[in-house]
Amino acid sequence: MIDDDDSPVVPGTQTLANGLKVLEAVAEGSSTLAQVTQATGLSRSTAHRLIQALRNARYLRDAADGSLALGPMLIELGFLARDQVSLQGVARPILLDLAEETKDTVHLAIEAEGECLYLDKVRGSRNVEIRSWPGVRMPLTYTGIGKALLLESPDRWEAQFLADRARMERQPQHDFASTQAFLKAMAVYAEQGFACDLEENEQGIRCVAAPIHDATGRVAGAISVSGMVQVMPPRRMRQLGPMVRAAADRISAELGHRPRRQG
Repeated sequence: MIDDDDSPVVPGTQTLANGLKVLEAVAEGSSTLAQVTQATGLSRSTAHRLIQALRNARYLRDAADGSLALGPMLIELGFLARDQVSLQGVARPILLDLAEETKDTVHLAIEAEGECLYLDKVRGSRNVEIRSWPGVRMPLTYTGIGKALLLESPDRWEAQFLADRARMERQPQHDFASTQAFLKAMAVYAEQGFACDLEENEQGIRCVAAPIHDATGRVAGAISVSGMVQVMPPRRMRQLGPMVRAAADRISAELGHRPRRQG
């Protein structure tokens, strides 16, 4: 049998696809045969047969109350997959795409001991030198990428802001007028899903940043697009925000993150 693109159809492909549908249905809350058939659109007999096969292979199990649940084989595979996944390796091709699309410098960072630790940097085609490199650490609340790392931890915003300014000797020309001004800005950034650096870290450089999530939903890192103030007017920064957020979401998906469904 040949499909439309002349590629041979591998025997059992549809069965495999249906089995994956069953696993996804159970992962999303289906716990009975009836719920699985409703969620997948499979016939009762097909769903039953696949559930039995997945039980036998330990991909599904019966919970104490008799309901369907994910099995231990998925836990074992999950640990193996986690050990094989590198944030830098997963992110690198997406960073390259983003740098090519925006023509600006792109960074990847994580939080380490209360600071922003840069893991990767892709220079844009504008040939602008930005004071950053893999391995350097920066204060979280001075940088856009650091703010993105804090975006979902509002309980930390005030203390981190005060701590960063207490230990830094430099006083940037472009900084928040007060703690309350910083908190107000962070609330806006959290609502829109991306943070900004308006020259707080380096004079003449602005950036837009968004957080990356892992399979548990926790913030695992962040990415940013940075450029000279001349190419970063407010209008363009607002346009870049969704682009950076979409790239961060692509990395999150590669790490196993599944956004919560609305409703």
